[in-house]
Amino acid sequence: MTRTVLCRKYKEELPGLDRPPYPGPKGEDIYNNVSKQAWDDWQKHQTMLINERRLNMMNAEDRKFLQAEMDKFLSGEDYAQAEGYVPPSQ
Repeated sequence: MTRTVLCRKYKEELPGLDRPPYPGPKGEDIYNNVSKQAWDDWQKHQTMLINERRLNMMNAEDRKFLQAEMDKFLSGEDYAQAEGYVPPSQ
């Protein structure tokens, strides 16, 4: 049976993650309040931000920026977009 959570981002009951994505309280919070769909969407957006903004994960400021954007994204707040990105038409 699939574990479900009330997703903080999408505001509905959706399948949850299989395990916490981070150690400690932040990972537990994401595990308990973020759906697998929201986490997968964040992973895609994170990759786009890293590539388009040329973020260096060795740089503490870039990691801090990405962490703040993850918190905004998963909470359903306004978050940074890749400049000039136009989503593909469906």
